[in-house]
Amino acid sequence: MDQMNSVSEQVKSPWGTSNKTAVAATSLTEVMSEQLAKQLHEESNSFLASPDELDLGSFQQDAETSSDLMLAQMLQMEFDREFDTQLRREEKKFNGESKVSISFENYRMVHPFEDSDSSDDEVDWQDTRHDPYRLEKPTTTPKKGFTGKGKNITTKHDEVVCGRKNTARMDHFAPEVHVGDGIGMDLKLSNQVYNALKRHCQTEEKRSARLHEKKEHSTAEQAVDPKTRLLMYKMVNAGMLENINGCISTGKESVVFHADGGSFEEMSIPEECVLKVFKTTLNEFKNRDKYIKDDYRFKDRFSKLNPRKIIHLWAEKEMHNLTRMKKAGICCPQVVILKKHILVMSFIGQNQVPAPKLKDVVLSPEDMTNAYYQVVQMMHQLFRECNLVHADLSEYNMLWHDRKVWLIDVSQSVEPTHPHGLEFLFRDCRNVSTFFQKAGVSEALDVYDLFNTVSGLKISSDNEADFLAQIHELEKMNEDHVQKRSRKACSDASENGPPLLNEDD
Repeated sequence: MDQMNSVSEQVKSPWGTSNKTAVAATSLTEVMSEQLAKQLHEESNSFLASPDELDLGSFQQDAETSSDLMLAQMLQMEFDREFDTQLRREEKKFNGESKVSISFENYRMVHPFEDSDSSDDEVDWQDTRHDPYRLEKPTTTPKKGFTGKGKNITTKHDEVVCGRKNTARMDHFAPEVHVGDGIGMDLKLSNQVYNALKRHCQTEEKRSARLHEKKEHSTAEQAVDPKTRLLMYKMVNAGMLENINGCISTGKESVVFHADGGSFEEMSIPEECVLKVFKTTLNEFKNRDKYIKDDYRFKDRFSKLNPRKIIHLWAEKEMHNLTRMKKAGICCPQVVILKKHILVMSFIGQNQVPAPKLKDVVLSPEDMTNAYYQVVQMMHQLFRECNLVHADLSEYNMLWHDRKVWLIDVSQSVEPTHPHGLEFLFRDCRNVSTFFQKAGVSEALDVYDLFNTVSGLKISSDNEADFLAQIHELEKMNEDHVQKRSRKACSDASENGPPLLNEDD
């Protein structure tokens, strides 16, 4: 026992030295049995510390394990081996069958080449930070512009050097461009091919940017842009609407949402409402300015507005047209409120199910005939009492609800004094006559008789070209007459009907 303590004093402690006299500690041999110590010593001969790390002094290779330091070293080594074994299992479980594996190399306690007992079926430990199979990028040409001497000189214009450089430059393309492993295949791109690829990538980037901007600044097919969404949230927060349930219809110019009505001050809000959101893109409106720029109600304002404000004017135009129609007793949605390009109206339908369009509903012959007479009556009222022409009347813009026909989408409606008002009326009459004649309504008038019935004119011609020529003459006379009159005279006469057409009769 005394000899072991003296040897322990000669061995340098791995946890550092101390100036104080070491207090005699309890030996591990007193805790562990001699048989277990010898067994550990025999199993760990190949894992002893190197002489540089530990001065074993008088210990020989066949000496008995009687040092506390030696036992601690052996136990620590055994712990490190168990830790590395568990780490291998965790790594193998984490990577699974993936082609790209994650290495836990930095967390190992024993370096791979020191661990001689590793089995062949374990993971092949490779330091991924120094991958010997990783290809290096081609070296750049020196500043002097060439390398080598004499006949072996290579300039920066060498075809092979330029080709490899162009291949390496493809790594700077956008992430969306899949360039593949050109360096690994030793691909050599000529300047012409590389420049063509570069121009193509730049074009695709610009195109992608344009599509992203268009998506961000426009009303999508079943969604709205941030500004429109904010307006809708304000309506809900103000209590005007209880909630917005979702999209029920989409069109070229607008998106229609269903909402539950709330209560707002003294305003009467129906239980079920629709929000007609006019799209904030200008693509659908640039070819439809003829409906509004020549409308005498909005002509002065139209010339002073920027393109995006014109969309607000479209919503206002539909609000005024619906108000006229409702006042005349025509079946149409009731306007609740207008907020910029969002028009809130009453819902035509029941329990969130919109009324079907006239083109989709299957009616009996009696109901179809009844629907035809309703449409003719509404066209007559629209022209005579409301002083309006629908300008887009067809089976797509008429709903069937409670055995009645309802007119919708009147944002493009104009007054008969519009320079093309009678042309629009003729087109409406042709759509109505064609639809009901195909539906089997024998009482349906042809386009010429229907036009004269609605307008009160007496144009006699069975040839469409001659009929349209007379309509153009009337429109020209009407335009000259309106331009001579003051704005006040036009507004006073518009209450009773078209100012010129009735005077000619």
